[in-house]
Amino acid sequence: MPRTALLVATALFAALLSPAAVRAAADPAPVPVDRFEGEVPFASQPAEGIFTWGSDADDPPALRLADRADAPEGERVLTGTYDISGWGGFTHDYAATGPAHDWSAHRGIRFWWEGHGDGRRIAFEIKDGGAHGEASELWTTSFTDDVTGWRRIEIPFADFRYRTDYQPVGGIDHVLGLTQMWGYAVTLPAGTRGDFAMDGVELYGRADQSLRASVTTDAAVYPVAEGGAATVRVTLATTGSAPVDEPVTVTYGTAGGTAEPGRDYTPVAGTLTFPAGTPSGTSRTVRVPTLRDRTAEAAETVPLTLAVTGAKAPAETPQIVIDAHGLPYLDSKLPVRKRVADLLSRMSPAEKAGQMTQAERGALTAPGDIAAYHLGSLLSGGGSTPTPNTPEAWAKMIDAFQLRTRATRLQIPLIYGVDAVHGHNNLVGATVMPHNIGIGATRDRQLAQRTGEVTAAEVRATGVPWDFAPCLCVTRDERWGRSYESFGEDPALVESMETVIQGLQGAPDGRDLKDADKVLATAKHFVGDGGTTYGSSTTGSYTIDQGVTEVTREQLESVHLAPYQEAVDRGIGTVMPSYSSLDIAGDGQGPVKMHARADMINGVLKGRMGFDGFVISDWAAIDQLPGDYASDVRTSVAAGLDMIMVPHAYQDFTRTLTAEVTAGRIGERRIDDAVSRILTQKFRLGLFEHPYADTRGAADIGSAAHRAVARRAAAESQVLLKNSGALLPLRTSQKVYVAGSNADDIGNQTGGWTVTWQGASGNTTPGTTILQGMRGTGAAITYSEDASAPLAGHDVGVVVVGETPYAEGVGDVGNGNDLELSPADRTAVDRVCAAMKCVVLIVSGRPQLIGDRLGSIDALVASWLPGTEGDGVADVLYGRRPFTGRLPVTWPRSQAQLPINVGDPAYDPQFPYGWGLTTLTKTPGGGLAALHRLAGAAGRARTAQAGRDAVDRARGIVQARIAGRITAACAKPFAEADHLLLTGRYAQAVRKLIEAYRAG
Repeated sequence: MPRTALLVATALFAALLSPAAVRAAADPAPVPVDRFEGEVPFASQPAEGIFTWGSDADDPPALRLADRADAPEGERVLTGTYDISGWGGFTHDYAATGPAHDWSAHRGIRFWWEGHGDGRRIAFEIKDGGAHGEASELWTTSFTDDVTGWRRIEIPFADFRYRTDYQPVGGIDHVLGLTQMWGYAVTLPAGTRGDFAMDGVELYGRADQSLRASVTTDAAVYPVAEGGAATVRVTLATTGSAPVDEPVTVTYGTAGGTAEPGRDYTPVAGTLTFPAGTPSGTSRTVRVPTLRDRTAEAAETVPLTLAVTGAKAPAETPQIVIDAHGLPYLDSKLPVRKRVADLLSRMSPAEKAGQMTQAERGALTAPGDIAAYHLGSLLSGGGSTPTPNTPEAWAKMIDAFQLRTRATRLQIPLIYGVDAVHGHNNLVGATVMPHNIGIGATRDRQLAQRTGEVTAAEVRATGVPWDFAPCLCVTRDERWGRSYESFGEDPALVESMETVIQGLQGAPDGRDLKDADKVLATAKHFVGDGGTTYGSSTTGSYTIDQGVTEVTREQLESVHLAPYQEAVDRGIGTVMPSYSSLDIAGDGQGPVKMHARADMINGVLKGRMGFDGFVISDWAAIDQLPGDYASDVRTSVAAGLDMIMVPHAYQDFTRTLTAEVTAGRIGERRIDDAVSRILTQKFRLGLFEHPYADTRGAADIGSAAHRAVARRAAAESQVLLKNSGALLPLRTSQKVYVAGSNADDIGNQTGGWTVTWQGASGNTTPGTTILQGMRGTGAAITYSEDASAPLAGHDVGVVVVGETPYAEGVGDVGNGNDLELSPADRTAVDRVCAAMKCVVLIVSGRPQLIGDRLGSIDALVASWLPGTEGDGVADVLYGRRPFTGRLPVTWPRSQAQLPINVGDPAYDPQFPYGWGLTTLTKTPGGGLAALHRLAGAAGRARTAQAGRDAVDRARGIVQARIAGRITAACAKPFAEADHLLLTGRYAQAVRKLIEAYRAG
């Protein structure tokens, strides 16, 4: 053999035996993800495809597939240009209708990137688990563009970290399993224009066992009573549940922490071995005994360190916690005030700051931050739910958060809050009530309380003890996107519906709060949020929400403040200030954000009204105050805010608050007052004795009994505005033609704040649509949403029209919304009502302008947003229940009339406040003579019920006279009569009705 050939052969043989070569030989072949030759289209879910996204219309990059002679793989590459001000990028999602992909056999993902050497960082994400690419966990890493020209970027899966700042549907299991992958995403740099090119995305390498295998513990925190023993279960888990190829060892030992070895616990140390071939799911246990010293003391921690070889170690060091014991604040027999005083005396400034902090659960950088920052509260914002969104998952999630508080010195439990504003509306399958505007239409105090009871029971059964409801706003302008959150435009009506507070909380003294079917309630939004001036909002594209309420002192007191005194008298546990500003004529302050108004929060609410609960800010509301962040914190706390909702800024807030107190710029007395108020409610809720979810009531969530309450509420909320020829109630023998966009849409029927913040059209949660309710009567029904099906052969038409869901300022008129029916709805009304006698139902959060079509409509019903029980609407349509609802707000003739409210000097609506025909009884006769007799009876009434009955009979006489010809002269006294009725002035109410009768 020639010498040169021998040298080459020897070198080749050596190379083949090298570790790198052996490893390469064992590597599986790369698996293409994107070659960018056109095999993956530009498309979005549910199809497989590449699509762009961004924070506004200009931020999504422009993409194309370009022919490139220098393409690293194939003939084409993906190229794009971008100019991003906020955030933007592109995604490749696998098809939602197909199975997820398994990437677990590979080491990582790689691709070619054309660099510019500009040092920019590009984020790269992969999508793991969940239902599809837009409902999956995001795992992220990044690379730096520090080379010019093409280079291959290789990213081991081990480099990816769970993204905590944004998850489309929240965490699934926080484990990068790699067996159910849905694609990847690239986030491009913001701030300057740029371009990029990319090619050849593929999976590479052989997965190392430390990525496929992991060691976990069954908990991060192990509370144990002094003298007991903690048992830590250590489990081996592998991707795909395959046995391990190599041994895994876990060396453990107790060291560090606040507990003293030999005095508080017996130290342990040793090694656990999982031999090669050990099945996934195999567990070993470590037992850590604690010692009893009979001394009262705070909680003490014993970290159990775990050193792992052959697998990924647990993300956290498990902590054994010897529970606090023997201290007065833990004694449930002591009065709450004494428990509060004792606990407060033991707290550090940092612990007090933590109690005043509320974070969004999805914004936690790490679960351990609950203990590290001594957090007092977490919340779920609208749509922030566990996966799956079930009662069991809610309870498990909140219990896991609550467990973290056991690792703190004083073990103060969290108080978890949600916006359950019409039932437990964040939870799929919960009983969803009509929104407050519909409850106001019922005028039924007992029913309002019952809806609160059902809501509280369903919320508490999922582990949530605190509800950000009810909204006690007095809506004065239906252009407001939150109108439906109000019980109505009359403060007397709002006050009458505050029985809901007892439904939520129980007795005014708070003694029922510890019960498993009660929650802490919140009166919001203090004060004047329903009275903002149109055009005064400075929040984004909002027109009226979060604007300025311009009032005299008298208007403030009589309209907006009145419901809060009622709430305080009923024992409301928390109050939330409004985003809006208050401008009181003559006070010299001008418009001031409510979160900064010490005169109203400290002076009126806590001082004059005697509110003894705590004040919680709205979502990141202090960020809207003028000044820097430290100033925002000082101003809001000084104004009387006790707990600050800082969804994503809990770290900054706690640091800033502590620093401000230390520097003396916030007084310790104010902090102690705030923390005392918070702790008082936690003690009343029984959280110190029972911090975890009591799920015994979970079986009743969405139960027939609960839905029966919602069905009754839906029925009583229906307001019959017109009923020519007594067309309603319908008969089941009639052939009915049903049309309209809201006849068969549970999402439109439930509105905003349903499962997600804004709500959504479509099949969002279990329930019965209005169409399904009508079909349930057994009547002959033809349904055609757009009224395109043949119209002949029907006795009557029912057209269900109205709004699609929205929430808050997103729904403001002028922010892409108006009070007009959609063109499709107008067409459906016109077609059906031209062909037959017709009933029009308006499903909406506020009045819709219908005057130009009123003459062609035989019967008109304001259905509001009736919730999940469309059967309730069918009940009144078919006479199973009578129509008894009354308008909670004035129904305008035109948008130009707004704002229009009962008591206005000029008042000429389409239908006045309080209007509502009834099918309960025959219209009483007797005219003026009967009305005068009823006025006398009302004046002599010895009971409230007798007075109300007299007014109701008088209303019937007047409505029969003026229906179809409502003028300003009769509308004004008619509306004022309803206000007088609510305030108990029955004889005066009948005299106003007499005035309306004469004017008609």
